[in-house]
Amino acid sequence: MKLDTKLETDGDRSVARLYLIGALNSDTAPEFETILEGVLAKGLKVNVLDMRDLDYISSAGLRVIFKAAKQATAAHQRLAASHRKPHIEKVFEILKALPDMAVFANDQELDDYLDAMQARSLEG
Repeated sequence: MKLDTKLETDGDRSVARLYLIGALNSDTAPEFETILEGVLAKGLKVNVLDMRDLDYISSAGLRVIFKAAKQATAAHQRLAASHRKPHIEKVFEILKALPDMAVFANDQELDDYLDAMQARSLEG
C-alpha cells in the first residue's frame, strides 16, 4: 500500500492538519518523515495528524511520529493525532502501556505483533 498526504494550514489559528491516507509502513515512512519535517518547519503551534483514512501503521511509521513529537516539543509546538480508527488506536494503546519497555526481539517481531493486533481489531 502507498501513503498519500494532504496538508491544510490555518495561519490565523497557527494550526496545520496533515491528512494521512493509506499505509504508514517501512516503505512509506521515509517520505512521510520528510513531509512531516516540512510541516513542523512551518513553525505553527499545533500540528495535527488526521488519521481518519489511515488504514495501517507499522513500527517504522510509529518511529517517525514519535521522533516528530520530540522535535515538536523541543520547538514549543504540539503534535497531535486525531480520528484514529480502532485498530490504529489499539497500536497506540499498546505502546502507551509499555513506553520504556522493549518486549520485541526486533522490528519484524514488533511489526508481526502490530499486524495481528490491527487485524484482530478490524475483525471485531
